[in-house]
Amino acid sequence: MSDLPIWRRLQPVAALVLVVALIGIPLWLVVATAGKSQGEAIDPNLSPPTEWHLWDNLRQVWIDADVPAALFGSLLIVVPTVAGVLVLGSMAAWVLARRGSRLTAVLYALGISGIILPPAVVTVVLLLRQLGLAGTAIGMIGVYLGIYLSTVIFFVTGFVRTIPSSLEEAAQIDGAGPVAVFRKVVLPLLRPVLATATILICLYVWNDVFYAFFVVGGRLDTLPLNLFRVASAGLYLNNWHLIFAYVILMSLPLVAVFAVAQRKIISGITGGAVK
Repeated sequence: MSDLPIWRRLQPVAALVLVVALIGIPLWLVVATAGKSQGEAIDPNLSPPTEWHLWDNLRQVWIDADVPAALFGSLLIVVPTVAGVLVLGSMAAWVLARRGSRLTAVLYALGISGIILPPAVVTVVLLLRQLGLAGTAIGMIGVYLGIYLSTVIFFVTGFVRTIPSSLEEAAQIDGAGPVAVFRKVVLPLLRPVLATATILICLYVWNDVFYAFFVVGGRLDTLPLNLFRVASAGLYLNNWHLIFAYVILMSLPLVAVFAVAQRKIISGITGGAVK
């Protein structure tokens, strides 16, 4: 008897063990440490706390670390960035996908060049200073728009090319202009790829500390910058239970975004399959 059927039966078990090892163990380490007292959390490990203090630790972090102000700073940057990148990127990708000229090919190459070009943070900061935007939320949003617009153009252009152009031609015959065609025909069909882009860009911008440190560091507080500040200032020195509690608080908005966007992805894929 061949061993292949046995391996096939063991594949789900092996996949489950792999998922638990790669995701479940680190996640449990964060939750268990955040639920311990200060004495138990000095040496973080996988053992469960003798008594759970998760809610008390979350409340202490929320008050002592001034999380509401940092949360407002993160939302002030993330929401306009994601909205601007999706709107501008999807409109540009639609035009680039429907034009076949040589100039369009050059513009498309320039549009996605941000994916492969290395970041130049020093030049960006100097340019923002000359423009008077250094240390401002507008400057930070502009930096993120420049970085992640290439990603959206790359994803959406390929997706638009799979949509039959006859749908847009039918709307034009009914008298719809370019804006109406994009808003009523193209944009609803882009929901799966835009939901995927939303998750990726939210993840990158929400957790970014590198560009935020150089562009707005010290002038506008975001959650990653606030965590770095309170940890480096000694406020949470050796208080791993509070640091991990902060990580949980910082991750909750992203979990909500992922839950909503994931539903859009699944509904879009199943809707397309039925059609």
